[in-house]
Amino acid sequence: MKAIWFERFGAAAEVLETGDWPTPEPGPGEVLVALRTTGINPSDVKKRAGAFPDLLNQGPVIPHSDGAGIITAVGSGVPASRIGERVFVYQAQYERLHGTAAQWVAIDSTRAPSLPDGTSFEVGACLGIPVLTAHRCVFADGQVKDQWILVTGGAGRVGHYAIQWAHHAGARVIATASNEADAASCRSAGAHDVVNHREAGWGLQVLEHTGGAKIDRAIDVEFGANLPELLNCLGIGATIASYSSTVVPQPTLPFRTMMFMDLTVRMVIVYAMPEDAKTQAVADTQALLVKDGLQHRIAETLPFENMAIAHELIEKGSVRGCVVVTI
Repeated sequence: MKAIWFERFGAAAEVLETGDWPTPEPGPGEVLVALRTTGINPSDVKKRAGAFPDLLNQGPVIPHSDGAGIITAVGSGVPASRIGERVFVYQAQYERLHGTAAQWVAIDSTRAPSLPDGTSFEVGACLGIPVLTAHRCVFADGQVKDQWILVTGGAGRVGHYAIQWAHHAGARVIATASNEADAASCRSAGAHDVVNHREAGWGLQVLEHTGGAKIDRAIDVEFGANLPELLNCLGIGATIASYSSTVVPQPTLPFRTMMFMDLTVRMVIVYAMPEDAKTQAVADTQALLVKDGLQHRIAETLPFENMAIAHELIEKGSVRGCVVVTI
């Protein structure tokens, strides 16, 4: 099969290699998926750049966690009826060397859920990390109906889906965005109002949009940088669910202030989600896909030979939405 891999860390154009690779065989409990698309997430380019120094200890890595395609074979213990099923793939390159940047991937059957017929393979490649992370952030601490939910970075990959999950669940959503185009995207996804997180004092601006009501739950993209403003708008007993802190990777916590607010801080990463949380997130995603109830932002769709360019687009941080490569 054709595959893309790296066996050293560095710039995409320098270390990504393309060539022939042995086609995998599905083992017990696994399915073999003929991939049509692969989705690229920030974690994928960070791995390739060397964020996980031990990653290459066991050999070359075929990158990417997310993708979509058709099951062509099954291992023992998997019903043969799954052959021919359209699926999306998630968590393909977690604790494994071989992800979705290839023509085929053999993976645990539970990591290849059904993709509804009306959902494109391009959309399927966007569903893994962003959608499951957003679902966990919104629902990990109970239902959100009638609560005030704040989604920082609402135009980002996770934020865009978090707004939709909260909106569909009956929450009142405030989002942050840095420009009018992103603000419009947030409103289209279901945000009631949007504040600009580039402006000083945006946390207090949030309260202007809620009529003074404090936020019950924040879904946050930059925990260390945003914490001071979050403390200006969160209510007593509120929860912060954060999935990133890139700008301030080692935040300093104002413990006394947070303690007297009875705050809960939840760190979210899709790989560490409990299995029942993943199962519920997948089921809820499939249900909304059947109804065409989710909006998707695909920033770029590129051919397989342009994989390095796709990685570079993610690294620049200027794209809004998923970057998908067709196979």
